[in-house]
Amino acid sequence: MRCVIARYPFELTKDGVLDAMKDVSPEPVTGESVTIGRRRYPVKQVGEVVTRQDRRDFTSGEVTRAMTRLGFTCHPQPAPEPRPDASSFWTPSQPLDGAAFPDV
Repeated sequence: MRCVIARYPFELTKDGVLDAMKDVSPEPVTGESVTIGRRRYPVKQVGEVVTRQDRRDFTSGEVTRAMTRLGFTCHPQPAPEPRPDASSFWTPSQPLDGAAFPDV
């Protein structure tokens, strides 16, 4: 499949992407990602490996479109972790158990 990434044309195939990513360890996913084989990679990492370009030269959208057209499953940016409720934390002013404060 012919696609353009960072204004350069590439002829990509699903098998070619699988081969290129075969021995590459996935980086932690913080943004958009793509599942290749049984691993989930950041799309910028995939774009860098497949095109041999610096990941600052292309957008994640360009790589996501190409990977989707090749049949890979792409995932949006993960939602941020919810902030824990402040009342669920132990504070030093709270007793650890009843033994610290005998009945009066």
